[in-house]
Order: sequence, then C-alpha cells, then structure tokens
Amino acid sequence: MSGRARLALCAWAATLMASCALLPLVSPATWILQAAVLLAVQTGVGAATRRVPLARPLTVAAQALVTLLLLTLVFARQQALAGVVPGPEAFRHFAELLRQGGDDIARYSIPAPLESDGIRLMLLGGVMLIGLAVDTLAVTFRSAAPAGLPLLALYSVAAGLSGGGADWLWFLVAAGGYLMLLLAEGRERLAQWGRVFAGAARAPGGEPGAVAPVRTGRRIGMVALGVALVVPLALPAMNGGLLDAAGTGVGNGTGGGGTISAVNPLVSLRDSLNVDQDRQVMSLKTNSSDISNLYLRIVSLDDFDGSTWRPSKRHVTGVPDRFPTPSGLGADVKRAEIETRISAADWYAQDWLPMPYPPSGVDVPGKWRYEPVGMTLVGDHGETTRGKTYLVKSLDVEPTAEQLANAPAPPAAILRNYTKVPDSVPAVVARTARAVTEGATTHYEQAVKLQDYFAVDGGFQYSTQVQVGSGPKAIAKFLKDKEGFCVHFSFAMATMARSLGIPARVAVGFAPGTPQADGSVSVGLKDAHAWPELYFEGVGWTRFEPTPNRGVAPSYTQTDTPGSSLPDVARPTQSAGAAASSAPSASTSCSAVDRKLQACAGALPVDTAKPQDAGVPWYRIAAWALLALLVIALPLLPMLWRLRRRSARLASAQHSASGPASARRGRGARDPDAGSTDDVDPTALPVEAAAGYAAEVAAHHVLAVWRELTDTAWDYGIVPDDALTPRRAAARIVRLGQLDAATAHSVHRVASAVEQVLFAPEPHAEPGLADDVRRMRAALRSGAGRTTRVRAVLAPRSAVRAVWEATERWTAAKARWAGRGSALAALVRRPSGQQSGG
Repeated sequence: MSGRARLALCAWAATLMASCALLPLVSPATWILQAAVLLAVQTGVGAATRRVPLARPLTVAAQALVTLLLLTLVFARQQALAGVVPGPEAFRHFAELLRQGGDDIARYSIPAPLESDGIRLMLLGGVMLIGLAVDTLAVTFRSAAPAGLPLLALYSVAAGLSGGGADWLWFLVAAGGYLMLLLAEGRERLAQWGRVFAGAARAPGGEPGAVAPVRTGRRIGMVALGVALVVPLALPAMNGGLLDAAGTGVGNGTGGGGTISAVNPLVSLRDSLNVDQDRQVMSLKTNSSDISNLYLRIVSLDDFDGSTWRPSKRHVTGVPDRFPTPSGLGADVKRAEIETRISAADWYAQDWLPMPYPPSGVDVPGKWRYEPVGMTLVGDHGETTRGKTYLVKSLDVEPTAEQLANAPAPPAAILRNYTKVPDSVPAVVARTARAVTEGATTHYEQAVKLQDYFAVDGGFQYSTQVQVGSGPKAIAKFLKDKEGFCVHFSFAMATMARSLGIPARVAVGFAPGTPQADGSVSVGLKDAHAWPELYFEGVGWTRFEPTPNRGVAPSYTQTDTPGSSLPDVARPTQSAGAAASSAPSASTSCSAVDRKLQACAGALPVDTAKPQDAGVPWYRIAAWALLALLVIALPLLPMLWRLRRRSARLASAQHSASGPASARRGRGARDPDAGSTDDVDPTALPVEAAAGYAAEVAAHHVLAVWRELTDTAWDYGIVPDDALTPRRAAARIVRLGQLDAATAHSVHRVASAVEQVLFAPEPHAEPGLADDVRRMRAALRSGAGRTTRVRAVLAPRSAVRAVWEATERWTAAKARWAGRGSALAALVRRPSGQQSGG
C-alpha cells in the first residue's frame, strides 16, 4: 500500500474512532456502520481523484459532491432527480430535517431514538463533514496535525452532550485514532528521504535503525495519552462557565431560554400502559367539589402530518413561580383556582408532568423545565415523576355556550398553526365534516355537532377489537367502519375540526380517576385517555369528549341559550370518577378488560413510523450508494484513466530533464507502459553504473512523452501507425493535424529526442518536451470541432490501451502461475534421494 493510500485509510479510521464518542447519545448504535460505509465511499473518491491526479480544490469539490449525493440518496430520494441528484425540493427537505433534528435533540433524553430522520441526518452529515475536513487536511494537503481540530470538535460536542459516563474510554479511542494518523504521516515523510531511513541495519544497541524513529513516535504518543488521562485526576474540579456541561440552570424561577432533553411522552406512557393488570399510577387529593372535569393532561399533540399526531417541537424555559394566563382566555369567563396534590407511584417514570389544565402554578421537587405554549413541564437531565409528590394550582374554567358561540375569529398565528390539514388526508374526511355540520352557523355549533356525531347519533361503537390503523387513510377507514376507541375518536374529530377551519389539537393524559373512601382519587393505567381540544378566542383551548361511554361531555357543550337551534347533547356514561362516591365504580375508563387496555396502549404511541416509511436497512442504502457511484463513475473511467496517464507521462519528462538526482526524487512518476526503475538508488552505485542508470531513466521518460504525444493525436482522430519511424510519424501528425510551424517544430523535437534515446551512443534528455506535447494538444483542440473535443475528453480513443494492458497482465499472470505449477509438479516427481545441484 502506498503512503498516500495508507494515510487516507488512517484518516478514515481516525474519523470513525472519534465518531464513537457519539455512540452513547443515540440508540441503537447501528448508525455507526452506515457512517463507516458512507465515509469509505467518500475516502475512496478522494483517493481516486488524487491518483488521477486532480488539483487539490477539485479533489475536495469531488468529495463534497459525492457526499451530497450520498446524503440525498439516504434522506431525500423521493425529492431528488433519479433518487440521487438534489434539486430545490431536496434542499428544502434537508432544511426541514435539520430543523426537526434540532427540535428532537431538544426534546429527547439520552439516548435519543435513531428513528428520528433529523437526528440521523445530523449524525451522518456531521460525521461525513468532519471526515471530509480530516481527509482534506491530512491527505490532500498532507498536514495531519491540523486535522486534529475537526476531530477535537467532534469529540467535544459528543462529550458535552453525554454528560459524563465513560468519556475517558471515548477519549482514548479518539486520541488513538489521531495518533495513528500522525504516525502514518510521519512514516510517509520518513519514507520520502530514501533508504537511509528504510534499511535493515541495526543500531549499536540492537535496535533496528530503520524503524527507531517510528517506535520513538509510538512511545511518545502512548506517554501523551497516559498523561492526558491521569493529569485531570490530580487537578481540582472546574465547575461553571464553558467547562460545565451540566450547567443548564433548571429548577424553579424565571430562567432564560434553552432546550430540553426528554423522551417523547407517548413512548413512556405506552411502556407504562402495556401491562397485564390495572395498577395505580397516581393518587391525588383536590379541593374541587366536582372531579368530573379533573383530567390530568400530559401533553398536547398539535403537529399533524396526515398520518400521525405529534407534539410540536418548541423551546423550554425555567419554571416560573406563577404561570401566565392561558392563551385566549378572556377576563369575562368564569373561573376558579383549585389545588391538587398528586403523588406518583414509585414505578411510574414519566418525563412529562401530569397536571390539570390549565395550570397556574406548580411546586415540584427536582429538575424541571417549562414549555410555555403547551403549558407543560418536562423533566431535565433524566428527571421523571417516579415517586414524586407535587402540588398543582390550576384553573377550573367554566365558559358558557353563549360565550363559545359568540367567540370572535382566532388570531392569524393560531389559524396558521392549528388548522393545517395535509393534502394526503382523504377528501372524505372534510366531506363528512361538512355533511355532519350542515346548517351550523358558528364554529361552536360545528364543534358540538361533531362531538354529537361521534358520541351520540353517528352510529359509532366503542371497541378495542379494531386494528390500530396507520397512514393517511386510517381516519377514512374509521369513519367507514365506525368502530374504535379514544385515540380514533379524538384524532378524527380534531382532523375534521381543522378541515372546517377550527383550530384543533389532541391532548393525551388520564381521565378522572376513581374516588376512594379516604377522600383521595386513584388514577390507574386504565384511565389513560386522549381527547380533542378546540380553540375559541376569549376562552382558549377547550376540551371536548367525542368518545362514547368515556368520560363526561363538558357542560358547555349543552346549550343554555334560549331559543337556540342546538339540541341538548346527552351525556355519555360517566367514568368511575364522574361522581363523588366513596364506592369504586364498576366501569372502567379506557377498556373493560386487560386485552382492551393493551389495544388502547398500542394506539397511544402515535409517533410510530408508518410501514411504508420504515427505516431502510443500512446495507441496502450502502448497496444503492455503491450502485449510484458506479453508475456515475463508470462513464468517467476512460477520462480519469487518461488524465492519470497524461499526468504521469508529462511529469516524468520534467524529472528526466533535471538529471539523476531528480529522477531519484521523482520515483513513481514513470511511464506506466515501460518497465520500472524505481527500486534502484543511483547514489549506491559506482559512477559508471550511475551514469548508465541515468541514461536508462532518461530513455524511459522520453519514450513516455512520445507515447503521450501519439495518444493525444489519437484522441483527436489521428490513429497511430507503429510501422513508421518517429520522424515519419511526427510528419504524419503535423500533416493530418494541420499544425502551424511552431507546433510542428515541437512535435519534431519530441521525435528527435526519441531517436536520440534509441540510436545515439550517449543519449541525453531534451528539456521542455512536456511543454511541446501540451502545445500540440492545444493546437489540435483549437482546430477540432465541438464533438471531437468533447469525445477527446470524455471518451478518449487511446483509453483502449487500458484494456490491452489488463489483457497482457492477465496473460502474464496465467503464465507465471502455470510456470509455478510445472515447477511444483517437477519437484513432486523428483526421486526422494535426488538432490538439486549446488
């Protein structure tokens, strides 16, 4: 392996080893395999372009282009041309994924789920950008030391987010990769000095002199690693400032902005619900005289993409001492502040704090953060509800039907954010909503008719036997089958309300629990529930209950306006907690049996990926990436081979013109068609032998330039004739190419140099032969048509020599193996007592 190839491999390994520091942040860690494949393709492109060779900026540009194509193939196939070429739509998709990734980082705790495409894009894109920077610095520009800066940045970001743990292990891995990169560069630099540093002679102490510098470098690296790991243990701790990764300023107070790390509440809620028996989740005591409206709200789902409802991705702040007035709530709406003390079970670990809505204040121990739009609290740095006892002050808002009916139009921002219905939602949803609410003159009347349609007279049945649908057609299927449970009813009503222009979202939490003999209320797993919330200006977000036999229809959905055309809405069967009774109710809140509970729990994690959008396995993506690379690279192989061959031949002429010393320094810049003389060191030969070696090197280089001249003429349509002498061949090229006098002189100079090395007793190299070939190529190009010029670059005729060379090498290899086989057979047939001669 050449020194440059070894350095590229070490740069790839160093980037991957530094990326290991990101492994604790995301689960599962299979993304590292995909990153390794994508980095390998990026590194391979860099190695290929450097071998051509291309100019350094073009090498970096080629790697950046391939990186973009790979990321497009992985993340934006549907928005790209032919699945790999990005356009404006693909870039918009990238921007949306990056925004989503930033919000997901703020939302999820460590380890975050890999299912988030935004997080995956940040991971893979960031690693590939770091890999491009490392490869550019260490390999393209041959400066490995500055390549430690992007590696350090990658490790620092990972260490800052991980919050401790086994940071020393990832530091050791990342530092080992960087030292390996430095040693590879040092080895390459030492090799360029020649055999004085590459011999096998031993030093006086028995140490091999050739590798002593390398071993010394390894020992220095190991000592440096040890010092870096041990010294911090002896230093005093440094807290605060930029060095304090955990200093997020959580807790009560009016702290500034920031982001939060919390698990999606539906995931932990699903885990808690998916059990075989009903268990008490929380016990609460309240000073409210009516617990029928005491729903414990965890979070609201207001981001609807046509298939699933998710919590919006927003920033959080410190927990205020007093919560602001809920959005949209006017002063003329009746309200009363109640207090509720809640005790969570010691096994119930929820990242979001269940509270009555809307809260006006909370006193909770631990590290919590406040999300102002949804008025929710989220645990910070792994804080959960496990075993917590906390006091919540909340408002019992009692709007009237008249206030809701006379509500003015919502603000433009509310309409813009909460009435979006994606085009993927079937038209039957909006059509059904218009049919159900026909004759309604206000949004309030439409909302009551929607609730009545689902809960009373629409023919819907509460059933947990139906399968949980997914995809845009799930709501249409529910409207057709008319069977479902809390999730189906709340999602359908919220979507239909949005189609009518009513701002809507879905709340997830617990319905009122069961009163106990001691005056407390028990909230169990079976009380898990989802319900729609609709926005009315002057009242704010308002609860509705479309699920039959579930909870309590709010009093404001029964008209108290005389002469109103709205009929009284019958209340569905109350839940166990609907009436303040000391005896437990026989009814259940979400289902009657455990299997129904499991179905309800399975529906709650609405952020589950759609089947058609399931993550593509990394190996399939890698296969497609390699296929796309082959599709792009195969047509360019003749051009790349030709560029590489031209560069090597013309570089050989420059080295030859400088004499034997330059020939020694220019190893590798020889004619690929000719035999190798790179393994000979002229300084180790006698004077006569050195002169002979220099003449041989000069002959090789001059013949390489002549081959380049004839191949260039071939690319522009002048087929070479090997039967002609160099002088006759040069005259033919001048005549067919219609070259001017100056260019013709350059062609004849190259031909004369060839005759010198072939026939002169003491040949000498002519200077400037490479410039002569370039002058002829420019003249042929200027005189050729557009088609000929394009073909000479993209599909050069002389590239057929690559096929000829491959055929010759294959034939030679078969002959060598045949010869070895014959020798082995002769050895086997030799009598056991016969010995070979001395």
